[in-house]
Amino acid sequence: MKFTMKTAFVGAVALGLTAGASFAQEVTLRCQHFLPPTGSTPLYFMTPWAEKIEQESGGRIKVELYPAMQLGGKPQALYDQIRDGVIDCGWALPAYTPGRFPEAEAFELPFMTGRNAEASSKAAWEYSEKYLMERMSDVKLLATHVHGPGVVHKKGEPVKALEDFQGLKLRGPSRQANALFEELGASPIGMPLPTFPEALSKGVVDGGVIPWEIVPPLKVHELADSHTEFPGDRSLYNTFFIWAMNKDTYANLPDDLKAVIDANSGLETSGWAGASFDKGDVIGREIVAGTDNTIHELDPALVAEIRAIGDKQVEAWAADMTSKGLDGEGMVAYAKELVAKYADN
Repeated sequence: MKFTMKTAFVGAVALGLTAGASFAQEVTLRCQHFLPPTGSTPLYFMTPWAEKIEQESGGRIKVELYPAMQLGGKPQALYDQIRDGVIDCGWALPAYTPGRFPEAEAFELPFMTGRNAEASSKAAWEYSEKYLMERMSDVKLLATHVHGPGVVHKKGEPVKALEDFQGLKLRGPSRQANALFEELGASPIGMPLPTFPEALSKGVVDGGVIPWEIVPPLKVHELADSHTEFPGDRSLYNTFFIWAMNKDTYANLPDDLKAVIDANSGLETSGWAGASFDKGDVIGREIVAGTDNTIHELDPALVAEIRAIGDKQVEAWAADMTSKGLDGEGMVAYAKELVAKYADN
């Protein structure tokens, strides 16, 4: 009799454990972005992030990454795809929908960010906690980040003087970058990153600005002849990125899986995303340096002239934001404070 009861007890426990395991929720997150899978952010941030999520959830969360908009749509639609649940998470650029997220532009202003993307990305996250959480409250922000220093890549001779910008058809990533290039005498053409190589090959543009890291994946070094760098402690311009999740997808997770997502979100995750660009920039520049292309570093005195032009743009942006009821001067001051704070850490 004792044996029977013991057997029944063990069987019941085993059944309970089996039932518990079967009811442990398993989730698949479909995450989309517009980069090729060989881009530094997919390689050094998104893929390791997905693997970390899967490992820390005990395999209960599986993250599927879809590069190059494989699930459909255009890069401009990514934020709405995340918000509407077309995808569970994704990588979006507020700059691709001008005027919709004005607060994000503070980190896209001329010479705002430092040369280290990891540090400036941490600054971007802390800034977002104050100025963007309400604007982006319809998604679950996981990280905000920026890239490394922008470089001018073009056909023909490199940009060496202000006059070289005159009439130059330059692909730009954002409203603020394009405004700066227009002030320098160029004819900026805004377009999403994936369309740049074809535009360059067909002569729609003479060149464009992107960081080193994405040059090899897009094969821009096979289309351009020269590359102009801007020395100094600040980046000529930048682009603000978000890594975000659908709010309902997050809300429907059990608490223990929410904790896994939370542990891989925020300040350090934003820095990690930025660091992927830093790593990619080193690799990308080395690849281009191994070709016959020309890499030119602009004279620091000329960079100072351009920076003075950029300073006026920053003032104008702050005034414009204030006229729209936003804290223009406060956003600029806070962004500068945070960039300096993390650059010193």
